[in-house]
Amino acid sequence: MILRSVQLQVESSPVEYDDIIIAPSILSADFARLGEQVQAAEAGGAGWIHIDVMDGRFVPNITMGPLVVEAVHRSTSLPLDVHLMMIEPEHMLPAFADAGADHITVHYEVCQDVYRTVNMIKRLGCKAGIAINPHTRAAVLYEIMPIIDEIMVMTVSPGFGGQSMIEATLPKVARLRAMAADKKRENMPIVTDGGINFDTAPSVAQAGSNVLVVGSAVFNDTSIADNIGMLRDSLKSEEV
Repeated sequence: MILRSVQLQVESSPVEYDDIIIAPSILSADFARLGEQVQAAEAGGAGWIHIDVMDGRFVPNITMGPLVVEAVHRSTSLPLDVHLMMIEPEHMLPAFADAGADHITVHYEVCQDVYRTVNMIKRLGCKAGIAINPHTRAAVLYEIMPIIDEIMVMTVSPGFGGQSMIEATLPKVARLRAMAADKKRENMPIVTDGGINFDTAPSVAQAGSNVLVVGSAVFNDTSIADNIGMLRDSLKSEEV
């Protein structure tokens, strides 16, 4: 029932299968073989590499910093999509830009002045994204949509890998796709992050997401390239 209502909301601006980007999240990679696995993802058809940065304050866990971003930057030619799950991200923006980030996404929930933060990211030469948690309404992004380069919808509560996708976030993706069309931003990247795998990928793409962040479904015990191929096959089989 969720999918049926979502499809109706995005009928005027469908996401084309060929336009969907798979963005493997290195949070699920084997860090002993990080460079090798990132290169395998690139060879297998990934479009971006997604890097989750957690500060232990905005979310409970602590993950990677600029040194990891720099190492990944040396391992791939793909755009690096750096997702800052941290309080006061403004202080760290130059360090991540210098390390090789191409896109930097910060959370709406922690920005005291979204316009200022977005402009800081752009002045550093990066694309600016805003992420929203599952409980945050899509409407908060309507006015700022013209100045941001991408939107990230958290389809799980941030801070832990391996969670199941919250299906109730799918209508929010559809609303954001409709809002983007209303703002003449039909091709705007709407990123979904959390619980995306072979079963859930078609749902989020049908809802209007054109960038899928995928962790364990890519970096598991089988071939990374095969996993990316199976993800694409799952999308194609559903005629996204």
